[in-house]
Amino acid sequence: MKNKTIGSSFDDFLAKENISEEVEAGAIKKIIAYQLHEAIKKEHLSKTDLAARLDTSRAAVNRLLDPENESITLLTLKKAAHVLGKKLRFELV
Repeated sequence: MKNKTIGSSFDDFLAKENISEEVEAGAIKKIIAYQLHEAIKKEHLSKTDLAARLDTSRAAVNRLLDPENESITLLTLKKAAHVLGKKLRFELV
């Protein structure tokens, strides 16, 4: 018996399961949340401080930093990046 998965890639598996876009979106949000956490630590900011700078609630900051929450708007990400002295960059490839 020949193993049909030998030589295939994880990307092939995701495509076959029709979940590649969902998995990629989740991975991107996790990366952004991690980068935001690192920038906050570097600036020695609390979530309350960040919320004040963003003119929003601490609950909104928690949603922004939640790696599982994929419903954050581009405007929110842009504001957070600006407040942290960063630039937000997107590209289509």
